Amino acid sequence: MIASFLPIILIVVIFYFLLIRPQAKQMKQHNLMLEELKKGDNVITSGGIIAKITKVSKDEPHIMAEISKGVEVKLAKETVKGLVENK
Repeated sequence: MIASFLPIILIVVIFYFLLIRPQAKQMKQHNLMLEELKKGDNVITSGGIIAKITKVSKDEPHIMAEISKGVEVKLAKETVKGLVENK
């Protein structure tokens, strides 16, 4: 009886280590990066916009960012894909 459930249990364990665990780790790193955003950071959004953060608040779900001189936009924090190195 237990031998018939062994392949299903093995598949669940494989899915956990190959899909679920790495995805959870990646989400944790992304949330940590979002919490550490500060004024002056250059970021890239999921839409491909590169912007410089001008205002960030821990309490609000959005940030203000400058995409060009004199052009500020409000971005949802979740749309920030990553940080861009200053060159």
